[in-house]
Amino acid sequence: MSDEAQPKQRKIIHIDMDAFYASVEQRDDASLRGKPVVVAWKGERSVVCAASYEARKYGIRSAMSAIRAERLCPDAIFVPPDFVRYKAASKQMHEIFHRHTDLIEPLSLDEAYLDVTQPKMDLGSATAIAECIRAQIREEIHLTASAGVAPNKLLAKIASDWRKPDGLFVIRPNQVEAFLTPLPVSKIHGVGKVMQAKLTALGIETVGDLRLRELHELEQRFGRFGKRLYECARGIDERVVQPNQRVKSISSEDTFSTDVPLAELDEAICRLSEKTWNATRKTTRVGRTVVLKLKTSDFQILTRSYTPHHLIGSVDELIEIALVLRDRIELPETTRYRLVGVGLAGFVEPDEVVQQGELFV
Repeated sequence: MSDEAQPKQRKIIHIDMDAFYASVEQRDDASLRGKPVVVAWKGERSVVCAASYEARKYGIRSAMSAIRAERLCPDAIFVPPDFVRYKAASKQMHEIFHRHTDLIEPLSLDEAYLDVTQPKMDLGSATAIAECIRAQIREEIHLTASAGVAPNKLLAKIASDWRKPDGLFVIRPNQVEAFLTPLPVSKIHGVGKVMQAKLTALGIETVGDLRLRELHELEQRFGRFGKRLYECARGIDERVVQPNQRVKSISSEDTFSTDVPLAELDEAICRLSEKTWNATRKTTRVGRTVVLKLKTSDFQILTRSYTPHHLIGSVDELIEIALVLRDRIELPETTRYRLVGVGLAGFVEPDEVVQQGELFV
């Protein structure tokens, strides 16, 4: 096979803005700089959208309840989220990306994958492109971004977190095995606390430990995810950067440590509704249909959904609909539930909502 026929080694950049929402607030209000800023509505139902690095020192993290965040740092400054400004900053960020490539896969308002295998401008290397993008974000948007450069999406995402905040880390093809070997398995995307516990029970603590296991063993234990684990342990990720991916649904779920009756689900439904609502603020599209998901103690899955004629305008309205859907569950009162989830589906562009809304005038 000639050199021209050989596929090019992909060059992927993962850009992740640093404490994005909180950084926008600190950028726009000088009095907030250097202080513990928590982006959240205050109240029992509220969860943290973002926390500045000063707030993170106290253990405050996104998706944490606002009440707990206030307990951890009584001096924290709570700022209600302003997604209009966050989306404006995200738009500027994407304008910078498009100077270098059109192969951009947004993951949220504040992070994206870029394929710069064939960039628009010849800056010499993917590393130079990442440095240029970070400099342009700093100079034009007055925010900082961290970047990871690697041969694939899996590694680029790990790399972008390596020198946060305001850092750049590069994993070259000949460095992949040495880099991955000592990493805890929790660094692999998709390995949460439950999966990590299962791997630990098998004596698998690091990616190097995982690499020693055979494919058939991992598939036997974990099904299709076993193959994914096998590939990740070797730094294999064939997923391509997919521009213009459209959000179809967003949801949040919680599995209880002990099964609970339907009447005791209110608090979880409120919390998950808030979490889902905050997650939808990261996309320009809007969800039309509220979905409530329940799993009983004997693993029966139930879903209830409702699509109002108008656009859901607030988290309180989402909570109200979710609680109404709960009341539509007609199983015996003795039924116990091990999981509850709240989601939004049927996402459309904002202008489509206006057109559809006219039908109901």
